[in-house]
Amino acid sequence: MSDKPVALVWFRRDLRASDHAPLLAALERGFVPVPVFVWAPDEEAPRAPGGASRRWLHAALQDVSATLTALGSRLIVRQGPTRETLATLIAETGAKAVYWHRVYEPAFMSRDAALKEAWRAAGLEAESFAGDCLIEPQSVKTKAGTPFKVFTPFWNHVLTLDLPAAKPAPTALPAPAVWPGSDPVASLGLCPSIPWDTGIAAAWDMTRAGGDKRLRGFLKTTLPHYADRRDLPWDDGTSRLSPYLHFGQLSPREVRDAALKTGGPGAAKFLSEIGWREFGRHLLYHFPKTPAEPMDAGFANFPWADNPALAEAWRRGRTGVPIVDAGLRELWSTGFMHNRVRMIAGSFLVKNLLTDWRAGAAWFWDTLVDADLAQNTLGWQWIGGCGADAAPYFRVFNPVLQGGKFDADGDYVKRYVPELAGLPAKWIHRPWEAPEEVLARAGVSLGETYPEPVVGLALSRVRALDAYQRRRG
Repeated sequence: MSDKPVALVWFRRDLRASDHAPLLAALERGFVPVPVFVWAPDEEAPRAPGGASRRWLHAALQDVSATLTALGSRLIVRQGPTRETLATLIAETGAKAVYWHRVYEPAFMSRDAALKEAWRAAGLEAESFAGDCLIEPQSVKTKAGTPFKVFTPFWNHVLTLDLPAAKPAPTALPAPAVWPGSDPVASLGLCPSIPWDTGIAAAWDMTRAGGDKRLRGFLKTTLPHYADRRDLPWDDGTSRLSPYLHFGQLSPREVRDAALKTGGPGAAKFLSEIGWREFGRHLLYHFPKTPAEPMDAGFANFPWADNPALAEAWRRGRTGVPIVDAGLRELWSTGFMHNRVRMIAGSFLVKNLLTDWRAGAAWFWDTLVDADLAQNTLGWQWIGGCGADAAPYFRVFNPVLQGGKFDADGDYVKRYVPELAGLPAKWIHRPWEAPEEVLARAGVSLGETYPEPVVGLALSRVRALDAYQRRRG
């Protein structure tokens, strides 16, 4: 036990010991770090973590707690409100400093600034650090001094910058003379009372070690072919590192450094995908209303034809369009959806079903283990044609053509829509066009074992384009 002064190290989206600037700062400045996590979901309203995110958070907290214990420290877990809870911990520990990583989301920024001001006024050392991004969003601007709204010039600019490398974890951590009490992680109620999460638990190792293993395997076997394989949902051709990055079990600098060290033809393409994560944070910081409002004001009065029954069919993977249904079922069973399929399924919801993009964003928010406000907003506004550097609204993905191109043999559909597994590849993405004898041999009865399409693709495309023309009416 140490008699040195205490610094609270406030853990948030940085559930790791490596490349952890607040933790290292506490040590370098002669403090005993007391790691703390405060659960205060009401302060994140209206976007408190969804069910799948909470399930991952439970595992990540248990994991980082074990990591800190192995280093000689502990994770002190408390339940909010944040200001009062941290004030109590400051009093209990006699802390002289509070350090934390910044989170660039609207719900946190003004609150954190007020906390910093209050702590400094009370005589504490209070400092926040960069850690969720390679480059902080407020530090990147165009030559005109404005935020970037197009990805390519944004990323080209970032690539010219001299960015710091990740730092290793400390080998040991000192302990305070007396530890404050801690709530069990289980008391936070992050796991569901009804076990709908069994598929998520089976699909993921939700630990830092799981993230390290995934990163190493990706760099060794997938990165060389990343540019060619990343759009194939039947193949394990993407990194699937997004949940580890969201919860900070891996830092973006660690991932960037590892990719650069590996090099090869896929590294630049993969790093550009990390760049899209950076771009999402840049946009959310400069345009904080975009989770609820389209960046393009021309979409403010878009004539959505919201139909609850159709939206529910989409959510449940019962649209009658196989690759769309496969994506939504993958999402429900594993907490994840392949990025190419996210675009296909999103386009189908927003354009063929003419459903407000915010309804899709809300479903993803609750069901994705990697639900991230910046990325969710960027992705859905891209799909809806109303955001920065978005796909034009009049670009309507044809799910039959997309399925044939990226899931040519139907392996992805067969995995998540097994009732269609007997169909030949020729028909698996358009079973409504298959001859009756083909359907019969495959044991498929449209409208019974598998739904008829809830909309016609051609007619719904025409309706979407007509709505686009009327959007300013």
